[in-house]
Order: sequence, then structure tokens, then C-alpha cells
Amino acid sequence: MDIIGLTHDGEGVGRADGFTLFVQGALPGEKVKAQVMKTKKQYGYARLEAILEESPDRLQPPCAIYDKCGGCQLQHLDYAAQLEWKRQHVVDSLRRIGKLHIQGEEQGDLLATGTASSIEEGGIKVMPTIGMDEPWRYRNKAAVPVGVSGFDGGLIAGFYERGSHRIIDMDDCLIQHRENDEMIRVVKQIARELRVKPYNEETGEGILRHVMVRVGVVTGEKMVVLITNSSRLPRQPEWIEHLRAALPGLKSIVHNVNERNTNVIFGDETRVVWGSEVIYDELDGIRFAISARSFYQVNPTQTVSLYRKALEYAALTGTENVIDAYCGIGTISLFLARSAGRVYGVEIVPEAIEDAKRNAELNGIGNAEFEAGPAEVVIPRWRKEGIQADVIVVDPPRKGCDPELLDTILKMQPERVVYVSCNPSTLARDLRILEDGGYRTVEVTPVDMFPHTVHVESVALLVRDGTDR
Repeated sequence: MDIIGLTHDGEGVGRADGFTLFVQGALPGEKVKAQVMKTKKQYGYARLEAILEESPDRLQPPCAIYDKCGGCQLQHLDYAAQLEWKRQHVVDSLRRIGKLHIQGEEQGDLLATGTASSIEEGGIKVMPTIGMDEPWRYRNKAAVPVGVSGFDGGLIAGFYERGSHRIIDMDDCLIQHRENDEMIRVVKQIARELRVKPYNEETGEGILRHVMVRVGVVTGEKMVVLITNSSRLPRQPEWIEHLRAALPGLKSIVHNVNERNTNVIFGDETRVVWGSEVIYDELDGIRFAISARSFYQVNPTQTVSLYRKALEYAALTGTENVIDAYCGIGTISLFLARSAGRVYGVEIVPEAIEDAKRNAELNGIGNAEFEAGPAEVVIPRWRKEGIQADVIVVDPPRKGCDPELLDTILKMQPERVVYVSCNPSTLARDLRILEDGGYRTVEVTPVDMFPHTVHVESVALLVRDGTDR
């Protein structure tokens, strides 16, 4: 069977007698032998049994548990080829879902990276993916489930096996900062020494459910968050003593309570049991306070690349009013505020808004203000209050922008919209809506925020019809 492309999940796309099969682990350009496992009307799934002709882009994955762990999907693909595929994934989404025209690509629905056979005049310019010089050890946060070993009933912690809820015990993750690996190893060791019962997802019994750790890459400050199935942290004094002794640079120990039968990591109750409520880190000279529940991009190097591109697209001269929807703890807002007249940030999570206000004060930035609430509610009210935006920046969750927010953008008619996206599919959908409302997408730049995974971040520039492109 010939493999002709990759799906958005990183599975090889094969054709056998005209029938499409998805093959985990296969790469474009390969000829493989695969066992059909399940079929549907138009496609099926097959298990890779042998590679008969190997892709020149195939690598031996350096991770010892790569074949089991679901954290990465593309370690077996050369990094330059990963960057090309991610750009093509963005192009395919814009074309197929957004029905948008792309500069310099062949017409049609391209599933694999290929060469263009005809050049399309005009259209959106999709730039090469911005990659990393060193695409390893980049994550500043790790959140891993804790469970029971099927071998000896002991405590294990790591990522889930691909396509399952079986935990693969992990001591070393090549995309995690080394300090994160060390913190998780220490937590597992202490939990075993203190005989803390691991959570059993099937029975709902046990205490320790998840461990989340953060490190400030610039500052070296560390945070440990223990998520339990109980309102109290058993043997809390010993936890504090052991963690402080084992982890130099530890600034915060946090306990979160989640007693619900859910896959969601955090519960509603969060309290600091030792140290500070926040740790600090820096991005491009801006200092940030980060609490346990804060959204803070996990790859600081690529975050700077992404936000610099967003700032370039915003084309600020120092006088503009900018609205930052989904502002989180103010990361993009404060980048923008250094070049804007005034920035207004909105975010639904009240704790994040408190962090944003603290971060503005921390950096002496007085031209940014923040409000908690749904963007689709707050921004229309701002409009009624007379706040007009020259530029609107959106950085929504994977589900994309709320339809009411898109409608508000169209009513406010800023000259430019800068759309930061972690999901090419919803980006394409929302760009189509904005284009139908009088905007034109000029350029999209993919950014490899998550090397060796199938995920890709993008930033898009839209301009209102009749304005300077």
C-alpha cells in the first residue's frame, strides 16, 4: 500500500484498491504492509506491519516510550519535514474549510505536502512555518495523571497511551524542560514514601489524581500543584518538608481539590499550602506572574516568535486603541501596549484578569486595562460606551471565536484584525465569516509551538476592505 499523506492527527493516509486507510506510524512516500483493523463506508484503519519502502524523512525516534506514549505523534518525521507538513495542514484547512484562495499553491484539496502545479494569483500568503533551532526540552509546564500500575498496584504517573486512558509511567520526557521531569520524579518518589494512594479512574478511589508542575525558564522559579480526590492533603507537613528539601528554586506548593468523576484536571478549590501564590517568568523583557490556574504559553521561545509576528501584523504606530480578546494573563496585551496608544484586554477567567492587572503593574505599563467576562458580552458593551478599536487581536481556545464576538468585530470595523489560533480548522471557519463580512485575509504565518506533535499555532492578518493592505 502506498502512503500519500498525513491526517491532521499524524496518521499515514494510504490507498489500497482505491479505498482509503489510515495507518498510524506510516509516512508520505512510503510503501507499507498493513493489517486492516476496522472499516467504515468510505475509509478504514490499519495497523502498520512492515515498511517496504522507507521515506527519506523517516527518523528513529529518540524517546524510549514513543511507540506507546500519546504525548508526541511526529518524532519519527524529520523536523524540517514536520515544519513543511504543518504549513500544508494550515493551507489545507484554509482551502477545504474556509474555501479561501491561497497564493502559490495548486488548486484542489491537498492532503500531503506536494509541489504546486499551477500558481494562483492573489489570495492569502501562507508563510513558511517558524520553527525552533533546538526543538526539544521546550515545555515549561507539565500536567500528568497519576494512577495504579497494572503490574504491581504501585503508583505511576505519565501521559496516556495513544487512544486510551492507560497511563504510561514516565520519568524522562524529551519535550519537557528538565526541571519539570525532575519535579515529577520527586513527587512520585515522595508519594510512594508517604504511601499516598494513587487515584483509580475506574473505581473513583484513591487520593492523588494529577501532578502539575511549572518552571520559569528565565527565572528558574518552580511550582508544584498536587490535585487530589480529597478536600485535605494527607500528610501535608511531610509533603512540604520533602518537596522543599528535594527541589532547589521551589517557590510555590499548591493543593487543588477535584472530587468529581471527570476527566477535567482541575477542581474548583485551589489553595497555596506553602510559599507564593505565583512564580515569575519573562518573555522578551516583560515579567509575568503565573498562578496555578493561569494560562501561560508552554513554549517561551516560540511564544516570543508568535507575539512578535502578531505585533508586526498589528502595525502599531503608538496612537492606536487595541482590544485583546481572550487576553489571559495579559501576555499579548503587554506586548501590544509597548507600541499602542491604549490596550483593552478581556478574559472570562477572573483569576487571569487579576494576574493581568498585576503583570501590567509589575512592568510599569499604565496604558493597559483589563476586565473579566465573556469577550462576546464585554466588547459590545465597550462599543456602546464609545470605545472604538483600530486593531482587534483575538486568541481564542480551540473551539474558535464565539459567533457573537465575530459579529461585534464586524460591527466595530477595526482597520485590522490579528487572529492567533491553535486550531487551523476553526481559524479557517472564522476567517471565512470575517471575509464574508468585509475583511480580507492578507497573510497567515504558522508557528511551531509544539514540535514533534501534530499541533500548530498560527497568526493571521486581516484588513478591512478599502484600507491599506
